[in-house]
Amino acid sequence: MSAASRGLISRFRLLSLTPPIPSPISHFKKNFTTASLSSIDESYTNEAQPRIIEPKPGVMTAKSKRTGVIAVKCGMRALWDKWGARVPITVLWVDDNIVSQVKTPEKEGIVSLQIGCGHKKEKHLTKPEVGHFRAQGVPMKRKLREFPVTEDALLPVGFSIDVRHFVPGQYVDVTGITRGKGFQGGMKRHGMRGGPASHGASLSHRGLGSVGPGGDPGKVIRGKKMPGRMGGKQRTVKNVWVYKIDPARNLMWVKGQVPGAEGNFVFIKDAVYKKPDTSLLPFPTYFAREDEVETELEPLVADLGEVDPFMAAD
Repeated sequence: MSAASRGLISRFRLLSLTPPIPSPISHFKKNFTTASLSSIDESYTNEAQPRIIEPKPGVMTAKSKRTGVIAVKCGMRALWDKWGARVPITVLWVDDNIVSQVKTPEKEGIVSLQIGCGHKKEKHLTKPEVGHFRAQGVPMKRKLREFPVTEDALLPVGFSIDVRHFVPGQYVDVTGITRGKGFQGGMKRHGMRGGPASHGASLSHRGLGSVGPGGDPGKVIRGKKMPGRMGGKQRTVKNVWVYKIDPARNLMWVKGQVPGAEGNFVFIKDAVYKKPDTSLLPFPTYFAREDEVETELEPLVADLGEVDPFMAAD
């Protein structure tokens, strides 16, 4: 018997022993009922309908988490308080923050708000970015950032958030990209003391010294502090005190320094450790009145009290 005939016989045997596979169409016809069709139609309509989010004030609880904002670092300033002390202040500009996307558990599986800041021309954006803004129906934004929130703090797409989202006197966490300082040595990068300035030291005043054991294991240990790129990393300064806000210009004064150079974007949110008083914060954000005129709003300054908060120890 030839090899071709043996192969055909074995194939016919397999076909005869294998049970027939039921067709999905016949299975659907067998189990089809009017109730199943109505349940499929109802589930489809429930998935197709998006969640309706109404912008209205609410009551903040201890487990509630508000969204953050995106600001531009304008630089450092020096102010004098009522005790005559010189105070270092960083000025931040909350430049036209709006909600550019809402993520819900039904669609994305998480609860968060995407915030857009600034303005940018369409020709300076990529096609995916332009398509994202057009799909959401919001203007083109220069910077985007996603903030996780709780379900009671959701806001609709296109809602504007200004500097009155925060209250003078509260603490916030500020995240930004530190200044890049290029390739630096160990003394500047890690604060090492260097070698001796005299007594036989030659061309090794700023050297690291020994970097690894000569015997066992005879190699440089992983994680050894050595020269390399310094700066240019994301860092968060916690518990930054809000000194003053200017609603007319969307400016915000905070005590101390924040990471990044002038003109860089920073991300501000409520402090995690020094939590602000929930009764003082607008929740989920500040809702402007209809009769308000932004140009006539006066700056709000934190109440310093009887003790100088700038001179007191942390």
